Amino acid sequence: MTQSLPAELDMSWPPPPFQAPVPPAVAENGVRRFDGVTYATRPGFRPRLLDVQVPAAEGPLPAVVWIHGGGWMDGDRRYPPPTVPVELLHGTVLAAGLALVSVDYRHSLEAPFPAQLHDVKAAIRYVRTFADVFGIDPDRIAVWGESAGGHLAALAGLTGPHSPDAAALEGAEGVGEGDTSVRAVVDWYGVSDLVAVREHPMPPMPPGVEFPDPYDALLGGTEEERPALARTASPVTYAVAGAALPPFLLIHGTQDGLVPYSQSEALDAALREAGGESTLQPVEGADHIFLGTPDVAPIVTASVEFLARHLRA
Repeated sequence: MTQSLPAELDMSWPPPPFQAPVPPAVAENGVRRFDGVTYATRPGFRPRLLDVQVPAAEGPLPAVVWIHGGGWMDGDRRYPPPTVPVELLHGTVLAAGLALVSVDYRHSLEAPFPAQLHDVKAAIRYVRTFADVFGIDPDRIAVWGESAGGHLAALAGLTGPHSPDAAALEGAEGVGEGDTSVRAVVDWYGVSDLVAVREHPMPPMPPGVEFPDPYDALLGGTEEERPALARTASPVTYAVAGAALPPFLLIHGTQDGLVPYSQSEALDAALREAGGESTLQPVEGADHIFLGTPDVAPIVTASVEFLARHLRA
């Protein structure tokens, strides 16, 4: 006699493109945690995971999608840059009554652009699909990223049905269809114009350390194809009049040796020229990841206040 597996152990092939969230763990402070949720799968790649933290407050609550940095080749949803304590970042978001969604995405040596943007958009679709389970308001979602994550946050805010090659930028990962619009964007020292930044020399590597060029790895293709690919991957390409432009907060160190401050200046100017709302906040004397800043807490606070204001409007 053949015995069937319990429903929760039923294995199908090929595997489904995402997994439904399981009941959360509840911390002593009432925060509900959905950890390691598979929001997208593809054969040959690691499952793409996200974590959701929802504060103990009457919902449904607005949500912030956090996108990590790492040159598109490194990084982890669980860890902010080393200059920003995880307790500070997560705690400030939750204390403001906002849910926090932290996402992983495919690195560039796994798959070139637009795979990373496809994953971010898949995560947004997933959160909207299971908003009732999470206790999140599907109409109040914002994005916040740092470095490579800032670049992806800006693209997520600027690309949609109105964009050139919209279908190619949306992708069909995970929950294959649905709204990926966001209400606000915080971009910490992200690249906005890959055509220009590819001319900026990379900082020298320590002796014996080999690191692929992050821009070539992101773009893929041949050297002849990369200028066109760089324009497609640049947020400034989509900051145009007539587009649905969410409000932006750009925060960038004026002495950033990896991603020049001029990158945020360019995006700020493009957004303003297109009729959008943009605030550019320089961090005087700071290098990449705000190195050299004596206290990052005010930067985190300003970012969360901006997000809370627009998500509660």
